[in-house]
Amino acid sequence: MDTARTGASGRLRALPTRLVGQVAIIANRATERALEHTGSRRYHYALLATLDELGAGSQAEVGRRTGIDRSDVVAAVNELADRGFVHRTPDPADRRRNVLTLTSAGADHLADLDTRLEIAQAELLPGFTPAERANFVLTLNRILEVHSGE
Repeated sequence: MDTARTGASGRLRALPTRLVGQVAIIANRATERALEHTGSRRYHYALLATLDELGAGSQAEVGRRTGIDRSDVVAAVNELADRGFVHRTPDPADRRRNVLTLTSAGADHLADLDTRLEIAQAELLPGFTPAERANFVLTLNRILEVHSGE
């Protein structure tokens, strides 16, 4: 990394906490650009992807799977349901719970978001080989797994 270009000292470039924060800003901007004009945000994508991969589930369960705060899940699910991307029905076993199901419109929207987010990944990691990208993702997942019990 060119110190003159980044303005960061060697000490700053050696701090993983700072580097992750700086990369998160770049990643968030790339994601926002990718999702622009779709009417969706990161939480929408996380909920749709989780329903697509793991199937229908209670609203609380899907929220836990994504790590999204309960109040944010409610708002995002309401928005997705209003757009016809998820179907929300009372759980027959416990009428206090809602079961979420991905609709075909939701699956189509998710496919569009996947395409857009793939562009954001390329924007975040330009010049990375597939192996370098896979290693980076592995490293990030390892950090998350180590801290998942906190």
